[in-house]
Amino acid sequence: MIGKQIRLERIVNRNTARTVIIPMDHGVTMGPIPGLENMTQTIDNVSSGGANGIIIHKGLVRAGHRQSGQDIGLIIHLTGSTSLCPDPNAKVPVCTVFEAIKLGADAVSVHVNLGADSEGDMLEHMGQVAEECLEWGMPLVAMMYARGEKVDNEYDVKYVKHAARVGAELGADIVKVNYTGSTETFREVVSGCPVPVVIAGGEKMDTDEHVLAMVKDSLDAGSAGVSIGRNAFQHDNPLKAVRALTMLVHEDATIDDALKFLRG
Repeated sequence: MIGKQIRLERIVNRNTARTVIIPMDHGVTMGPIPGLENMTQTIDNVSSGGANGIIIHKGLVRAGHRQSGQDIGLIIHLTGSTSLCPDPNAKVPVCTVFEAIKLGADAVSVHVNLGADSEGDMLEHMGQVAEECLEWGMPLVAMMYARGEKVDNEYDVKYVKHAARVGAELGADIVKVNYTGSTETFREVVSGCPVPVVIAGGEKMDTDEHVLAMVKDSLDAGSAGVSIGRNAFQHDNPLKAVRALTMLVHEDATIDDALKFLRG
């Protein structure tokens, strides 16, 4: 397990045991959305802002995913679907752990939607990936959501804590879930999950205050950090947006301090 531990320290700060991950796998789902047209520049911005890791698909690594900037952990996403699909919630395998190793990954990630018609296939694939990660000493990040006909509100704590627990039980080293809206309810998620939990950023928010308040509240509830995409790389100043997140996550800064930095 020493290999997995060494790789985990490339995406998790060893002093704070927290992480700031910037997912940028949206190109498969939605195409080259704003912020992801020039990937080299975007990755350089978020790495210079102090992010611990990025999540991208394998093709961007082969294309030369970066050329300068600070060092940053590489997490390769193994599953995908497009918004054009009849069922966008059906995530399918698009890469393997062994392929990610050959590309120099520090970790891999999978996306599972509990409640989707193809939930069984996604769970089966995650189980296989977890076994391969154990074999090769590769950390596994699981993006766990509740999205389907039986799910009336994917942010409801009863669904979020279930999703987090499934991720842990099937072998994830880090679980990414929706934020439930309050510190009190998110404590239920963290307390019911035996591995580190990070929050998703979701769609682009209206104000920096909303983003930072969500992050601070999740940290107060015991989260291990964030995995925020659009609210970072679509910011007017992505470098400063990521730096503000790292101030909260790794330096226990206040929301006011982070806002002062963003506006300074």
